[in-house]
Amino acid sequence: MDYLWTPWRYAYVSTAEKTMGCVFCEAAAANDDRKNHIVYRGRQCFIILNMFPYTAGHVMIVPYAHLDELRKLPAAAAHEMIELSQGMEGVFRDLYHPDGINLGMNIGKAAGAGIAGHIHMHVLPRWIADSNFATVVCETRVLPETLDETWKKITGALRG
Repeated sequence: MDYLWTPWRYAYVSTAEKTMGCVFCEAAAANDDRKNHIVYRGRQCFIILNMFPYTAGHVMIVPYAHLDELRKLPAAAAHEMIELSQGMEGVFRDLYHPDGINLGMNIGKAAGAGIAGHIHMHVLPRWIADSNFATVVCETRVLPETLDETWKKITGALRG
């Protein structure tokens, strides 16, 4: 593995979380779901596209409540999160015809959470051999559609 040393970025990474707001809370509060890539708004949770997807269709189901632990999530929100996950499985199977579905949460920085202060469920379609040469060797993801195209497809399926 190659290392790229960028010591000048330490000031940013050590203060960014303290100075920036929560991207999920900001997206939920905004009035432009298309711009923020929100594909669905429920009572307790919303579904938003991952801005750095592993595969086309990668969404996150996010409670409106800003919570850092699953055990703090009210039962109604937890139930809706699972119901929305089930719904997204159906959407993915119909739209993308995947070989499988990944569903999971990373709670806390040590667990790999990119946004550790606000829990969220990842739901994404997967295909056999979708981790190809570019992903494994070059650490580069190749996506067949833009986020805007994914947003159109999923919102259309959810409204249809």
